[in-house]
Amino acid sequence: MSRIGKMPVEIPAGVTVTLNGAQIKVKGPKGELEMSAHPNMSVAQEDKQVVVSRPNDQKSNRALHGMTRSLIQNMVIGVTEGYKKTLQLVGVGYKADMKGKTLVLTVGFSHPVLFVAAEGVAVSVLPKENKIVIEGLDKQAVGEAAVRIRKVRPPEPYKGKGIKYEGEIIQRKAGKAAGA
Repeated sequence: MSRIGKMPVEIPAGVTVTLNGAQIKVKGPKGELEMSAHPNMSVAQEDKQVVVSRPNDQKSNRALHGMTRSLIQNMVIGVTEGYKKTLQLVGVGYKADMKGKTLVLTVGFSHPVLFVAAEGVAVSVLPKENKIVIEGLDKQAVGEAAVRIRKVRPPEPYKGKGIKYEGEIIQRKAGKAAGA
């Protein structure tokens, strides 16, 4: 048995889970998320829990078992608490601004870089702290938006300049040694 897959997903108060065949809908105080489970997985609701089971012990079904359970758990957390990622801009003159729903990044290129977030993802800027905050219900969408923004100017190992996750440690390299 999958250690993760065999654990039931607890449904907190204020959250409703609707199962319609392979379609799973989770509605909570922050919003609503929807996904379709793999046809091999059977999802059932028992009291205040959602249980995922698999038909046999084939390798592909074992992998899907834990993943399906984790996706449902992420949906429940998303509609109750939401997900948040914070990026930090490091570098002289590096800044981020919001123009409507478009993020404008000035990160050392000859032109500003524009970023439009996907539907369901909110991007905001804390200009005093040089930080970009990405929030949303869907863990995958929030993470993908953060990766796409970070990819514009990843941190470099010599001076540490670039866009990094808050709390990320950049392995620094020594520069050229002076030859004598």
